[in-house]
Amino acid sequence: MTIERKSWDEYFMEITEMVATRSTCDRAFVGCVLVNEDHRIVSTGYNGSLAGNPQCDEIGHTMRDGHCIATIHAEMNALLYCAKEGISVKGCTAYVTHFPCLNCTKALIQSGIVGICYKSSYRVDEYALELLKRNNITLKKFD
Repeated sequence: MTIERKSWDEYFMEITEMVATRSTCDRAFVGCVLVNEDHRIVSTGYNGSLAGNPQCDEIGHTMRDGHCIATIHAEMNALLYCAKEGISVKGCTAYVTHFPCLNCTKALIQSGIVGICYKSSYRVDEYALELLKRNNITLKKFD
């Protein structure tokens, strides 16, 4: 009997969606999972306020120019955990529920990731696409 296994992309995207359920900013439930070349999870992140500070779901949003400025994006939370703990993300792939914003795209590229797999085409930035192409980052939309 042969069991049909999920692909790595399916597997990690399901985990990413579960991570997103921890989000505390209800403007978007976003999750990020950083995975190394050996298919091991290096870090996870979801969007929310600074640790130890009031969360959007408790006190509401702090809005400026149409954005909640209290929220740290999921990708940044995943990267910042690695920075805090001294964990390299060089060569990792980022699995994200939503296409990363421009600042998260730049941070992911600068950190040494080699790929991004995303599910939702939320606010796809043309310059982010240009940077990903220029830096040879594999970009895959998960269907």
